[in-house]
Amino acid sequence: MVRTAAVSDCMHRSPLTISENASIAQAVQVIVDNKLTGITVVNDHGVVVGVLSEIDCLKAILNSIYNDGDPDHRLVNEFMTTKLNTCTPSDSIVEVAQSMLETQQRRRPVLEDGKLVGQVSSGNVLWALMEYSRRKA
Repeated sequence: MVRTAAVSDCMHRSPLTISENASIAQAVQVIVDNKLTGITVVNDHGVVVGVLSEIDCLKAILNSIYNDGDPDHRLVNEFMTTKLNTCTPSDSIVEVAQSMLETQQRRRPVLEDGKLVGQVSSGNVLWALMEYSRRKA
């Protein structure tokens, strides 16, 4: 039987992060400049405290527009998702894919012993599943 790919086989090992105290405008700039669908959020000690998606950013910008606010003065920690769904490098890609479908979240911080060691996105998972499927056939 062919082994299912593990997260470590396809994760980004040095993911970009953003501070929870950064402005939404800064977060949007990082997301757009790097063609990301979201970014892992860390506190001042480098501990993962959330994720910020493009949709979270859209909500923040619209919130600012509707409330005569300025996205430069709205912080990431106001709009990030704090209910973290994480994985470890040894987790099965199939299980991570199932979890992504259930939660409708496109990325997972990869933690080992509580420390951020990578990030896996739905695109990474899709690639890994295709490779697994080809090996199995």
